[in-house]
Amino acid sequence: EVQLVESGGGLVHPGRSLRLSCTASGFTFSTSDMSWVRQAPGKGLEWVSTINGYNRDTHYANSVAGRFTLSKDNAKNTVYLQMNDLKPEDTAVYYCNAYAWWGQGTQVTVSG
Repeated sequence: EVQLVESGGGLVHPGRSLRLSCTASGFTFSTSDMSWVRQAPGKGLEWVSTINGYNRDTHYANSVAGRFTLSKDNAKNTVYLQMNDLKPEDTAVYYCNAYAWWGQGTQVTVSG
């Protein structure tokens, strides 16, 4: 059974940081592309970032480039999304994604 379990969300003030984690099981994590997608209140899904499973190249949406960093630890079957200089517009539920599989989401709220 495939599982993607996110953690690390919370409420922070603008300018602060959070690190989201997504731990995967049930598929070959080491060579899989992993992504984060978010959904702001009342809006559709927005792709945030992807890390390539083979060469670990990372790609970011323009809205988060330079502030967010995606990394992958194959020994722990976990990807991390380091989010710095958070803005109110980053408020959303953040979902971990691999192929057709999705995590349950973790809420990030930036307010202050």
